[in-house]
Amino acid sequence: MPVNPRRGPRRIRPSVEQLVEGVRSGDRSLLAQALTLVESVRPADEEVASELLTRLMPHTGESWRVGITGVPGVGKSTFIEALGTQLTGAGRRVAVLAIDPSSTRTGGSILGDKTRMAQLSTDPRAFVRPSPTAGTLGGVASRTRESLLLLEAAGFDVVLVETVGVGQSETVVKDMVDTFLVLMIAGAGDELQGIKRGVLELADLIVVNKADGDNARAARRAAAEYRSAMRLIHAGETVWVPPVRTCSGLTGEGLSTVWEQVGVHRAAMLGSGRFAENRERQRIAWMWQLVDDQLGQALRRHPEVVEQLARVEEAVRRGSEPPTTAARALVRVFLGGLRRA
Repeated sequence: MPVNPRRGPRRIRPSVEQLVEGVRSGDRSLLAQALTLVESVRPADEEVASELLTRLMPHTGESWRVGITGVPGVGKSTFIEALGTQLTGAGRRVAVLAIDPSSTRTGGSILGDKTRMAQLSTDPRAFVRPSPTAGTLGGVASRTRESLLLLEAAGFDVVLVETVGVGQSETVVKDMVDTFLVLMIAGAGDELQGIKRGVLELADLIVVNKADGDNARAARRAAAEYRSAMRLIHAGETVWVPPVRTCSGLTGEGLSTVWEQVGVHRAAMLGSGRFAENRERQRIAWMWQLVDDQLGQALRRHPEVVEQLARVEEAVRRGSEPPTTAARALVRVFLGGLRRA
């Protein structure tokens, strides 16, 4: 193996064939390397990642994808660790995509989910993967969908996606999971639960967490209020009116009931045909997101755009040119370059 005297042995990346076999066999090291590959933004890595995903696609689609969101402090990590541990104890294989906010300086994860889910991250039937959001909206990493497919191909039958819970574009989460679970807490005013109003329309299940000790009565009262709200929001719905349950991620009380409701939702979606419709819609939405991303990257890398970029950005920075005009100008430069190519 080649050796750099300053950095030590250079690591040789496994081939696509080795990664496919490793993911399919549940090799945790190769699965981690495959996830790192699909998260990469290097053009060369993106091509290899595309081949890897194409090879693994026939082995995906069998897991149940559950998105879990809520404002910071609602207890998402404690809830997920307790629920995941309960599920692995029942014989399920559980993967967690724990989406961390990113450092604006390094781009890396800030919260370190493996340290917040110490028990679950060492469970042999579980796999916890922290991923930085890298500034994307919706509290999800830009490559979360690709990571979901790899985890499904690795044989995990439940994939839990923990979001940052920032309240921005939560439809992004809804568009990649089968059940969208929203955690709430009692005793926090609307000003602290800023995602409440919009997210209730997206939720498939509302769970009031921290229903223990002196807070248990307040949690039950909050749950009753949410039930009334859900009946109004979903008036006329015949297939699924999102239920509201209480639980304690700390003590584990109520977690079994929460998971039972996820199962009831799954049965309703499969029985009504909505499951297949949602998965089809999600794949199309993913395709168009990738089109938008790739067009944006191609524009930024185009030589004629690069040549104009410093001048245009400086004009916008000084306020001598509005961003709308600057954006149209850059797009015209890009399209003109394509026509001449």
